[in-house]
Amino acid sequence: MANHRIERDLRIPMRDGAVLLADRWTPTTGGDGLPTVLMRSPYGRALTARMMAGPLVKGGFQVLVQSTRGTFGSDGPFDPLRRERDDGLDTLEWVVAQPWFGDAMVLYGMSYLGFTQWSVADSLPPQVKAMIPGVSESALTREFLRADGFSLETPFSWGVMVDGQERRFALLRMLLGSRKTQRALRTLPLNRSHPSDYIQNILVYDADDPFWEKLDHRHRVADIRVPVSTVGGWYDIFLPGQLRDFRALTGARLTVGPWTHSSPGVGETLIEETLTFGLALARGETPPERAPVRLYVMGEERWRDFPSWPPPGYEPTRFHLQPGAGLSPEEPAESPPDGYRYDPADPTPAVGGVRMVFGQKAGRVDNAALEARGDVLTYTTPPLTEDVEVIGEIRAEIFFRSSLPHADVFARLCDVDEKGRSFNVCDGLISLNGADEVTAASVDLWPTAYLFRRGHRIRVQVSSGAFPRYNRNPGTGEPRATATTLRAADQQVFHDPRRPSAVILPVRAKP
Repeated sequence: MANHRIERDLRIPMRDGAVLLADRWTPTTGGDGLPTVLMRSPYGRALTARMMAGPLVKGGFQVLVQSTRGTFGSDGPFDPLRRERDDGLDTLEWVVAQPWFGDAMVLYGMSYLGFTQWSVADSLPPQVKAMIPGVSESALTREFLRADGFSLETPFSWGVMVDGQERRFALLRMLLGSRKTQRALRTLPLNRSHPSDYIQNILVYDADDPFWEKLDHRHRVADIRVPVSTVGGWYDIFLPGQLRDFRALTGARLTVGPWTHSSPGVGETLIEETLTFGLALARGETPPERAPVRLYVMGEERWRDFPSWPPPGYEPTRFHLQPGAGLSPEEPAESPPDGYRYDPADPTPAVGGVRMVFGQKAGRVDNAALEARGDVLTYTTPPLTEDVEVIGEIRAEIFFRSSLPHADVFARLCDVDEKGRSFNVCDGLISLNGADEVTAASVDLWPTAYLFRRGHRIRVQVSSGAFPRYNRNPGTGEPRATATTLRAADQQVFHDPRRPSAVILPVRAKP
């Protein structure tokens, strides 16, 4: 801190007369004219800057940290995600007109701070030389709100957090209140669980409702002309949308590590990219050469470079569910379906994987307790005779029938080691209507890069939930906001020549 100077509470006017506050971080001497990093955050300038600004100032930037509308002294109210385009454009216009501004700016930040970049990225002034968004995407909330797979835990917990973040002892309250939040997720009806406007809105409006159009910036991505370096994690909630955005960009670069949303590696890599890629561009220099795509291949446990996402040379290969809990590229034989009973009053729990809440373990975990439940089916290969490398988009096709018209299918890909321990690789869920007829449920799992080692086994779990990551399916078809009745269901999974359930893995082709 002795090497930094902070100008606090700079007043930035918006087009509607509102004023947003910002802090400017500079070296103790010589800050004027340095390349500027802009961060726009709803989480408070002190917390944001403490984690991120120091290394950037030390590396050669001045840093401007702004509190978004309605947060930490900026005029309000806070309307999450919906005001960031206009406010962001007004902020950019103000920054480039300041006497201390030089001639270059870099946009930076993760999660919500990444979304504030995507919201303006097609209309940037020429002074912006690079974008460095991490664990973020251009339509931040909509993926949670799919009618065919409502992801309850993340937006609900986030809504609780931001609703109380400016109260005294907010961090302590949040840590102590995590169990209370988990209990609230079980409330019926859900619209009585918390009064937050944001939470009420996510319960009422599906992803495709016009209500969310103002926070959907997917259509802007193809028009972005500034260089982008984006950082993601294999166990991050925003990864599918982030990879979609990357594929729409021209000349961008991508780094994906073995991280959850809040893993330290995400922030460390973002800072590294800003100090190499971003600072070079801000100075009119060529960044250090590297491949467009850098991926951490789990299982192999090392970084590798690729020319694109998804990378070339990986062929979709069907691993079929087999009778007797087997899994194999071979076609299944004639066999009766497997069955289990799903009870939303005792929902199949979320264990590890893609989670973004305090107090809940995310990422790779031992699945023994989950797989011991009666409402979870597993299908496993024999020990592999050679390594199987899987990189790309993952999908499962599960032929499924329920005793009720409304049911969910959750599929999870796992790696079983030589000791028999099962660790989750990626997963996904789809909600079905008309599930009382045999349905080919197409489940999009999270993308991955994973090496299944020789001697290990590949496993697929099939169940009907991962609560509270996904809302439990009550089995009644009632709206999620007002559902009060829970009905248990008997589920069937088919694996026969006419109904060949399978997971489709992009397997590296043999030379």
